[in-house]
Amino acid sequence: MITSLGGPPAARSADTAGRGTTAELTRLLFGEDREEVHGRWRRLGTDPRFRPRHDASAAEQTEDSYRRLHLLNEGVDATALARDPYGLTALHEWTGPLDGALTVLMGIHYNLFLGSLVDHDPHPKRTLDEYAAMDRVGTFLCTELGHGNDAAALETVARYDPDDRTFTLHTPSAAAQKFMPNTGPAGGPKSAVVAARLLVGGADHGIFLFLVPLGDEAGPRPGVIVRPLPLRPGSPVDHCLTSFDELVLPQEALLGGDHGRLADDGTFHSALGSRRKRFLTSIGRVTLGKLCMSASALGVSRAALATAVRYGHHRQVAGARPGVRTPVWSHRSHHGPLVEALATTYAMNALHRTAVDRWAGHDRTDPADVADAQRLVAVTKGWTTWQARAVLTECRERCGAQGLLPVNGIVTATIDIEGTITAEGDNLALWAKAGAELLLAPDVDPAPDAAPAPHTAPARGVVPAPAGQGPGWEAGRGADSAAPSRRLGEPGFLQSLLRAAEDQYFARARTRMRTAPPGDSLRRWNAAVPFALTAVTVRAERLAGAALLDLAQQAADPAAAALLHDLHRLFALRRISAHTGPLLAAGRLDGGEVAALPDLVEQSIARLADHAGRLVDAFDLPEELLAARPIATPDYQQAFDDPDAHWHRAPVG
Repeated sequence: MITSLGGPPAARSADTAGRGTTAELTRLLFGEDREEVHGRWRRLGTDPRFRPRHDASAAEQTEDSYRRLHLLNEGVDATALARDPYGLTALHEWTGPLDGALTVLMGIHYNLFLGSLVDHDPHPKRTLDEYAAMDRVGTFLCTELGHGNDAAALETVARYDPDDRTFTLHTPSAAAQKFMPNTGPAGGPKSAVVAARLLVGGADHGIFLFLVPLGDEAGPRPGVIVRPLPLRPGSPVDHCLTSFDELVLPQEALLGGDHGRLADDGTFHSALGSRRKRFLTSIGRVTLGKLCMSASALGVSRAALATAVRYGHHRQVAGARPGVRTPVWSHRSHHGPLVEALATTYAMNALHRTAVDRWAGHDRTDPADVADAQRLVAVTKGWTTWQARAVLTECRERCGAQGLLPVNGIVTATIDIEGTITAEGDNLALWAKAGAELLLAPDVDPAPDAAPAPHTAPARGVVPAPAGQGPGWEAGRGADSAAPSRRLGEPGFLQSLLRAAEDQYFARARTRMRTAPPGDSLRRWNAAVPFALTAVTVRAERLAGAALLDLAQQAADPAAAALLHDLHRLFALRRISAHTGPLLAAGRLDGGEVAALPDLVEQSIARLADHAGRLVDAFDLPEELLAARPIATPDYQQAFDDPDAHWHRAPVG
C-alpha cells in the first residue's frame, strides 16, 4: 500500500494517524515557528502572479522576475528582513521552486546590497528609504573578470581626494570589469555596492564597499559602462559586464565600520591590521548569502521530489500480464533512486537548519566562534548545493521526457542549481579552505561522536530495532540473507563510523603533507588536498546524519520517529558504503558487516518506498504550485490533450 499520494488536500493521508504523522514530519522539517518564519513565503506559491510564463522571451521573463520582486516587496519591512537570517533564508526556500531569477534578484537586493548597508556605519546623507521601498533596486559588484576566487586581488580602485572630500571610482583594465552583476536596464533604476581598493595618497588600505547610483530610467549615468553578457541557460537574469571611468562619488559613498574609517583629511583608522581581514569584513554578507544558496537548493529539491514521486505513482506502464498496467513506482529500478534522494533531502533539510541556527547564534565578538560558524556555513552550502544537483538530475531522469519540459518545474532548476554551486564562493574553493583549516588546526567537536572500537570478533544475531522503531522493522529481509552485525542497526554506531572515516582521511592528508618534499608549499598542499577534500565530504555527511538523527529523537509521533530513523539508516549506510576499505583496514568494520551493507541498504529502501507519498506531503508544498506542474497531478495527460482531436468525436455508424 502506498501511503499518501498527495492529490487534493482532502484526499491526503485519509486516516487520522497518518495526518498526525505527516503533520509531525512537517513540524520537524520547518520548526515550531513554521507559520511565523515560512508562512508568508509559502503562500507565494498559491499566487498565480508568481507563476512563470514559459512561452515568454528571455527579456520578457527577466522583466517578469523584476515585477515579482516589486510585488514581493509590498508590505515587507525590507531592512528588518535583511537583518533576519531565518526569514531571509526561508524566503529563498519558497521562491526557488517558483522563479529562479527572482530568487537571484531578491538575494542580491535584500542580502548582499541592503544587508551590506545595514551592517556598516549609518550616515545621515545615506538613507535606506528608497532601497527599502525598492524605488531603486540594489545590486552587488565584487567579482571581476580576472578575479573570482582570488577576490582579495581586485583591481577596481577608489582614490580619495581630501581637498574636495570625494572618491574617484575607476576600472584600470579589462580584467577589472565587474563580472555578471544584474546591472542591465530591466527592473528600473539601480544602485550598487561596489568592492574597490581604497587608495589615499600612496597608501593602499585594502578593499572596501562603496555605494554607487548606477543610473535611472534613461540609462547608466556618465562614467558607468554597462555591457550585456551572452544569455546563459536557465532562468534569465540581466547579467552584464560593468566598469567605471573616473566616476566621482561623495564622501558618504564609503561603507565604513570598525574595520576601516576615513577622516575628512584622509587619515585612516582600522581595528584590523590585515587588509585581507578588512576585505572579508566588508563582504561579510556573503556568509549569509551561502545559507541563502543552501536554502534555494533545498527548496527546489523538495519540489522536484514531490513532483517526481507523484508522477511515479500516476504514470502507468505495462504489467507482467497482458492487459494489466501498474504504476512505474512499483519498479525498484524507478523508486530506489528517488527513495535515496528523499533520505538525502531530509538530511539536507536538517543540516541547513543546523547551520542557520549556528550562524544566527554565533558570538560576533569571538573571532574563533565566528570562524567556526563560517566554516560550518561553507561546508553546508557546498554539500547541500552539490546534493541538490544530484537530486534534481535523478528527478529529471525518473520523469523521462516530461522532465525536460520547463512547465513541469524540474529541468530549469537543474540548470539554475549550477549558479548556487558557484555563487557566494565556488564550492570547491570553499571546501579547500575548510579542509586546510581543519587539517592545520584540527577541531574538537562540542559533542564528538564516539570513535568505534576496533572490531575483534563478529557479533552475529538479530539486529535490534533502532530507537523509535517498533517490532517488524526488519520486515522484507530475505530469509537467506546473512544476519549483519547488530552494530549496523544502531544509529550511534553508524554515526561513529562516519566520524572514524573523517578522522582517517584527515590523518592521511596530514601524513602526505608531512612527507611531501620540503620547500614547495603548493606541492605539499597538492599532496594532501585530495584526502582533505574527502574528509570534508565525510564531515558534511556526518553532520547531516547527526542533524537528521536529532530530528528523529525529537519526534513526538512514533510513526514519524520510525520514518526518520529509517531515513537516517538509509542515508548513513549508503555513505558508509563508500568508505568500507579504510574502515575495514582499520578494524572498524569486519568482513561480514561489509558484506551485509548492500542488503541493509535494500531493506531500508523497501521499508521506505511505500511511505514516499507521506514523506513528500510533509514538505507542505502548496497544492496550487504542484497543480501548475502537469505531471504532479493524476490527470496529467489532459494537460497535453487536444479537445478538438478526432479521438473525441463520436464513432461514425
